[in-house]
Amino acid sequence: MQAALAPFHEAHVLGRGYEVADILSSFPPPNNPGRLYDFHRASNERQIEGDVRYALKYSKVSHISAKESIAWTEIIVDYWHVVTKILSAEEATNKRQLGDRQWVEVYEAWRNLTQLVSRHISNGVLPPWGIWTLLRMANHLRLLAVRADEQLAKARPMNLNPVLQDDIAGTVTSNQKLEEAARVFNRIFSLCLGDRNPNPGDSRKWAVYCVANLQFRTYFKLKAISLSKNVVKSIGAQGDLPPFSRYPLGHQVTYKYYTGVLSFLQEDYPKAEEYLQEAWAKCRQDALRNQERILTYLIPCRLLTRHAVPTATLLSSYPNLKQLFGPLISCIKSGNLAGFDEALLSGEQEFVKRRVFLTLERSRDIALRNLLRKVYLAEGWEDLKEGQTETDRIRKSRIPISHFATAIRIAGNGQAVEDDEVECLLANMIYKQQMKGYIARERGMVVLNKKGAFPNTGV
Repeated sequence: MQAALAPFHEAHVLGRGYEVADILSSFPPPNNPGRLYDFHRASNERQIEGDVRYALKYSKVSHISAKESIAWTEIIVDYWHVVTKILSAEEATNKRQLGDRQWVEVYEAWRNLTQLVSRHISNGVLPPWGIWTLLRMANHLRLLAVRADEQLAKARPMNLNPVLQDDIAGTVTSNQKLEEAARVFNRIFSLCLGDRNPNPGDSRKWAVYCVANLQFRTYFKLKAISLSKNVVKSIGAQGDLPPFSRYPLGHQVTYKYYTGVLSFLQEDYPKAEEYLQEAWAKCRQDALRNQERILTYLIPCRLLTRHAVPTATLLSSYPNLKQLFGPLISCIKSGNLAGFDEALLSGEQEFVKRRVFLTLERSRDIALRNLLRKVYLAEGWEDLKEGQTETDRIRKSRIPISHFATAIRIAGNGQAVEDDEVECLLANMIYKQQMKGYIARERGMVVLNKKGAFPNTGV
């Protein structure tokens, strides 16, 4: 056990909480796939506690106080027992002999281990950097909770009688263990947010955004968006947090991404764009998957706030987004209403899954605006008056409503559109300031502003 805990002693001396967490990990590192087996074989059920106590007491590298040594002994012994369950579950999975609750038991054992570390940190037994060990373990708890819920879902008996539905399936939710894990995360969040350490460098407040991001991931998986709002409110109510810019860049990007998505779902698009744009600007250039997630919401946002569409160059770097948004963007640019409706319907399932369907549906107004602008441009120019030159030429501003009606019917693949409906569409576009002018119904004309008939023509 002394050799097995050598990396722990080195990380402990340097105060590297993440490295300690990697040593107390629920899965082996890619460069050492047999690490869990090696650790497990370093002792046995009967000797594990004595072996760990001896290894910590007589280490030549780190000198741990007696009180802290007792805590780490309890943690490492608990970890050894969890590893036993993990290896057993993995072997059973590989042999296709997995028990109905084996991964559930792994999750529950890891939950108890996580709570044990949290309790020792709360009591001030572990050093301040122990919070980073706890957070890494909490993230493993989230992953194990998802796996446990998947096993529970598979083990749940089939309901053959709808009358018995509540009795059979209603007692166990599909995310039972993840909901339990969320309550653990809440306590860790309170542990960090409520720290009153007078030394700012040792404050657990440095972990606030990290655990908040963990909560966001969990709540979004649970579809409990309102709980995410409570996290934001709690952080906003704190007046003694370090400046946001001093937190690790990865924590900043993830937090801005989730707060941007929250604003997006609340239809506060200007604020959503601000947060998402900040996340995009700070995201690592090689983190293509994270960039894609940010753009999934930033693209629809900018469609509504700026009427701006992504360039072909940008979309070419993200094939998934090009496939998702490409047909819609093309129809918006060309003012193809029928093509827009078809593209929206074709991607409806994926758009709904990503929570952007309703926002994209609103961008139909931009496609309509571009179509109406094409009619305006096709009308040509006013004749020059005596003494005027080409620089004085202006476009025709009085356009028959029938011309717009014809364009709308053609763009809609000949779909029947009544004249009154066309007038209503034009009035709405004027009201929304997508075009400037007024409707002269008695003359059947639209009178457009000569100085700027179509503002915000970014697409």
